[in-house]
Amino acid sequence: MSLRLIWPLPALLTWAAAWALFIGLSRVDAVPAWLALVLATALGVCGALFGGTRWRTVFIALGFPLSLLASGAAAGVPAWVWLFPLAAVFALYPVHAWRDAPVFPTPRGALGGLPALVPLPPGAQAVDAGCGFGDGLRELHAAYPAARLVGLEWSWPLTLLCRLRCRWLGVPAAVRRADIWREDWSAYDLVYLFQRPESMPRAMAKAATELKPGAWLASLEFEAAGVKPTAVAQCPDGRPVWLYRAPWR
Repeated sequence: MSLRLIWPLPALLTWAAAWALFIGLSRVDAVPAWLALVLATALGVCGALFGGTRWRTVFIALGFPLSLLASGAAAGVPAWVWLFPLAAVFALYPVHAWRDAPVFPTPRGALGGLPALVPLPPGAQAVDAGCGFGDGLRELHAAYPAARLVGLEWSWPLTLLCRLRCRWLGVPAAVRRADIWREDWSAYDLVYLFQRPESMPRAMAKAATELKPGAWLASLEFEAAGVKPTAVAQCPDGRPVWLYRAPWR
């Protein structure tokens, strides 16, 4: 499924695929109804990774099980199985991380202009704080192939998927499940963020306290209010990458 599909096509295609899988499995005598529901819902949760925002992600993930419940086609499914869709959504987006950004994929080529403005020596450490599905790590590797990359993600399903995707793409990143706000940023030469505007004051306060002199914070699209950027790069689609070099106080 393309990440660039116009909404609501990602939702419609995901629901159609989940329904097709459920109907197909239901016709197999050896597959119980509850297992068909679980597997179809799991497919829907995977499709929800392409929602782009938290509420679209939840909307996609819950669309199939809710439509199945409304249709009455799930008669005979044990009541406890209906806990699976809710558990899957909370695993994908734990309550702890709801105030942070959902999966905002970094577009291809977005960080291509960074090396000219932020030259990093070979072996420098760069972290994608909230790495999601791994798009930011892919772009960091393209910009800094000799850097040591770290990905931090609180959602454990996204952490696992990001690890697998980085291996598939050949991106040598160490992806860990971690709280980006509790992680110490002092070891990094570059911290990359694609968060929300509401998260930027917290991020800048943390970076101002922890980043070593000369280290950089890069924020795709969202500027830090009240802090003058050291430089600004441009994505191919016109969005800015705001660059801040410590210290800025």
